[in-house]
Amino acid sequence: MLIGVPKEIKNHEYRVGMVPSGVRSMVEAGHKVLIETKAGLGIGITDAEYKEAGAEIADKRETVFSRAEMVIKVKEPQKEEIGLLQEGQILYTYLHLAPDPEQTKGLLDRKVVGVAYETIQLPDNSLPLLTPMSEIAGRMSIQCGARSLEKESGGRGVLLGGVPGVEQGHVVIIGCGIVGRNAAKIALGMGADVTILDINLGQLRYIDDLFGGRIKTLHSNPYVLAQQLRGADLVIGAVLVAGAKAPKLITRAMLKDMKEGSVLVDVAVDQGGCAETTKATTHSDPTYVVDGVIHYCVANMPGAVARTSTYALTNATLPYALRIANQGIKAAVAADPSLAKGVNVHRGVVTHPAVAESLGLPYTPLAKAAA
Repeated sequence: MLIGVPKEIKNHEYRVGMVPSGVRSMVEAGHKVLIETKAGLGIGITDAEYKEAGAEIADKRETVFSRAEMVIKVKEPQKEEIGLLQEGQILYTYLHLAPDPEQTKGLLDRKVVGVAYETIQLPDNSLPLLTPMSEIAGRMSIQCGARSLEKESGGRGVLLGGVPGVEQGHVVIIGCGIVGRNAAKIALGMGADVTILDINLGQLRYIDDLFGGRIKTLHSNPYVLAQQLRGADLVIGAVLVAGAKAPKLITRAMLKDMKEGSVLVDVAVDQGGCAETTKATTHSDPTYVVDGVIHYCVANMPGAVARTSTYALTNATLPYALRIANQGIKAAVAADPSLAKGVNVHRGVVTHPAVAESLGLPYTPLAKAAA
């Protein structure tokens, strides 16, 4: 199979879909890899390193899209890229289609096979290709929130860890999955007062055991959430429903009771966000203010630590990419139900139920679509 890796063009996105070790693995398995020139420069990987690993270098992204049987990316295709996709081509990347009808329509019109990293799901319901970026985003959410709390950033001027004689900042984390746990770890390490909310009592028990009771755990409901938001200096939105839009847990009315200059970091922004006031921002313009609350809603947070993120991501994505390349998409998804859950669109139809429901589109089972 000929695999194409274009240079990412989303705002301040420096990650790349494959590193030289991945190229070497593909070539040794009998495949060809076409890398757009300078695709890896954002994380310090040169064209020469890719060529040494066995890749061919393309001068233009149009060449990559026109020749590749499978395109491997990091972020969803931008408008300029959607028009370059070929019918039947495999697109293997983060898609986040549920809150994005325009992209979904583009992929359906182009009749590609869209395999989304974020919905590949193991039998234990874990999301192996989302996990590494969730770990990074969770950890980053606290440092980004702490920076936004500084007075020069428009925040309350609160140091999360406080100092002797001065109370700590209060961090409220909504959701105790991968993002929430990693956010809690960093917040606790900075000395903050941390409360985590979730509807899953089993997860809350796990958090209590994991952190030895140093983090307060609360069963989440609208009343409890509203109470916690009133006292929060920093709120982390860490909720996820695989493939679907994030539930809008923080209402506009709740914001009005929050402290002036408090901060909301909505890590769920890729799936539409967990606040009614969430809208996607970029690394170049990361925040905006609603009712005195600073919103940090960057949709590709891990892109700020692009080298760490790329290597963490490709560790997880490469085995599935090899499986698709070795077996072909039809045989690969037939043999692996976890990979099958990653196929969101297939040659003009939606094949993931949560995506179809979120967008109000017809759902076609993958087995039927592939047949």
